[in-house]
Amino acid sequence: MSTKPLTPHLLSILLRPVLWLTLAAMPHASHAVEEPTYEVLRTFGTVELRQYAPYVVAEVVVQGADGDAGSQAFPILAGYIFGKNKGEKKFAMTAPVTQTAAPVKMAMTAPVTQADAPGGGKLVQFVLPQGVTLDTAPEPLDPRVQLRQVPAQRWAAIRYSGTWSQANYDEHLALLRVALEKEGVATEGEPVLARYNAPFTPWFLRRNEIWLALR
Repeated sequence: MSTKPLTPHLLSILLRPVLWLTLAAMPHASHAVEEPTYEVLRTFGTVELRQYAPYVVAEVVVQGADGDAGSQAFPILAGYIFGKNKGEKKFAMTAPVTQTAAPVKMAMTAPVTQADAPGGGKLVQFVLPQGVTLDTAPEPLDPRVQLRQVPAQRWAAIRYSGTWSQANYDEHLALLRVALEKEGVATEGEPVLARYNAPFTPWFLRRNEIWLALR
């Protein structure tokens, strides 16, 4: 009986659990996973207003539904930090992995992972370790991966646990918007989903956040 060869798309699906397990094991057990530096400016309820310092990301634009964007982007970005770059440099995994709607211009010009997928695209980012700059970060070998410095920015953030379902996201985005409106805090731009854990982390232990840029 003949078997069909694995396509690149199917192979990436099969390898995702392995990639997540490897990434989760990369930081030493006695060290916390690194995050971008920020200062909490104000807290009300479950909402924090934060001032973030600049940091560098590896990012990719993918097409498709919100729930599929992370799965599509993960093997592409993981390839970069695993050494798929000029110099074969490897990076420790940091947090969070962020996802938001891609700016229209970026969505129209960036390579996509599904040629027949509709929509404007989702921008998924891996934060690179502190001390990495655009000058010192190795050039990606995959043209879909782009490097960018995120400028200093103030964000409103709400933290919650649970699954990555659309319903859970929508519920907490609504809570964030209501809390900010009550406090008279103006925001702008698209919301950002920030995920701090691998998919195999129990849902009740997950740290999820939604960010809105302060105006």
